[in-house]
Amino acid sequence: MKNKIQVLHIIKSLGRGGAETLLPETLKLHDQSRFKFHYIYFLPWKDQMVDAILNAGGEVKCLNAKNNIILISKFNDVVKYCRYHDISLIHCHLPWAGFVGRLVHKLTDIPTVYTEHNMQERYHFVTKAINKFSFNFQTLALGVSKDVSNSIKSNIQPKIPVKTLMNGVNTVSFKRMNSSTVRDDFNIPSNAIVFGNVAVFRFQKRLKEWLNVLKQLNDVNKNIYGIIVGAGPLEDEIKEEWEKLNLNGIVFFTGLQTNVKPYFEAMDVFMMTSSFEGLPIALLEAMSMECAVISTNAGGIKEVIRDNVDGLSVSVDKWQTLVAKSMELIENSAKLSQMKKASRARVVSKFSMEVMVQNLEQCYIDILGQKSNN
Repeated sequence: MKNKIQVLHIIKSLGRGGAETLLPETLKLHDQSRFKFHYIYFLPWKDQMVDAILNAGGEVKCLNAKNNIILISKFNDVVKYCRYHDISLIHCHLPWAGFVGRLVHKLTDIPTVYTEHNMQERYHFVTKAINKFSFNFQTLALGVSKDVSNSIKSNIQPKIPVKTLMNGVNTVSFKRMNSSTVRDDFNIPSNAIVFGNVAVFRFQKRLKEWLNVLKQLNDVNKNIYGIIVGAGPLEDEIKEEWEKLNLNGIVFFTGLQTNVKPYFEAMDVFMMTSSFEGLPIALLEAMSMECAVISTNAGGIKEVIRDNVDGLSVSVDKWQTLVAKSMELIENSAKLSQMKKASRARVVSKFSMEVMVQNLEQCYIDILGQKSNN
């Protein structure tokens, strides 16, 4: 172990969010003969990814913090962890973990990488201000899409390098096996067309709008059903809309799920109504599982979906037109089948996690090489 490069990931939680789910999946593909990976998180009630990381060979430590102020105060504990485990490089995800990592970098001079998963314009003004003030106290910033990288450059104007490293999906693991029992579990007919989404219930996902699209589709075709996987702060509000639209028995909520593959297998179409995104992991996973995609072109989505080639897309402010786009697939089974195949072909060729991990490891090696030459 002493001869391995010790890498510490710092993230606020290990729940079922896009950034969090990347960690065990990338760990499975990393060269663990060369690297040893450690993970620190702060919200003990968001731990759905912990077992997956442990099973994949990582070490996990929770530094219990019930709010962001306490989270920041844990930087000395992180310093001690780094010194005890001889950490060679720190990799932080999302702003509050980034703030901690930058403090540790200032105190230890350990090279620190920060991955930004969202647009700067969408953060709370306090988060944006701290992010801008502290951004140069690290070695390298990675944006998960060109939109995210450009947002960093235009809003922060950093002095450190900013590179784009597109998210990827494990196309070997996320492959349709036709073994899901989800449709039977929800009494969804085998010949139904199922629309789905996997999301944290936040305002930018616009799940109330998603339900309205599904309602209009079901009004035209009673063989249309929906599945939404996830949970979050707007859950009560979203379920009130679900009740108001009389979608009981038509749209099903599964709650948080560590293993989402059976739910993707139950879906024909992965539909997103988001107002903004970085580059959503759930989208790439759904595509790898051969779900046809219908989506707004928010953020990095437009870097993945080429309209009428890899899926169907509409402008963010024209989400209502998702109804007409959906009908194109509902009424044309050949086109639906074509879009399913096109989804997987797109991620296999351009968004493979294997390529992402290789590029990430090269970033680590380059940074450590630069430090040793200084």
